[in-house]
Amino acid sequence: MDINNFSIGVDIETISRFSGLNKKKSKVFLSKIFTEKELDYCFSKKTAAQHLAVRFAAKEALIKAVSLFDKKKLSLNEIEIIKNNDGAPSVNLRGYDIKISLSHCEDKAVAFVLIEKTKL
Repeated sequence: MDINNFSIGVDIETISRFSGLNKKKSKVFLSKIFTEKELDYCFSKKTAAQHLAVRFAAKEALIKAVSLFDKKKLSLNEIEIIKNNDGAPSVNLRGYDIKISLSHCEDKAVAFVLIEKTKL
């Protein structure tokens, strides 16, 4: 195990930043951050703002972690936070093995990312 192949990222967001967003009325803004699949998932939930905020935090944490290896900045909508078959959060990004943890409470959302750079 080469420690130089690992990086971490963390981000915390205030959920209220995402309150009041509407999938149709806020489409231009939301499409700069989220994929259509993410939007469908978040807006299918009673508390869409929590789900939007935690995915935004995950994307920011991932960008921080990847920046150690790559100077090219990823766009937020290039990153898709999905649920795997077990219901756990997951992200696919070529060249990396990514572990991600998401959590939210009444007013905050937090994401932690551990990545390992793999051979392409």
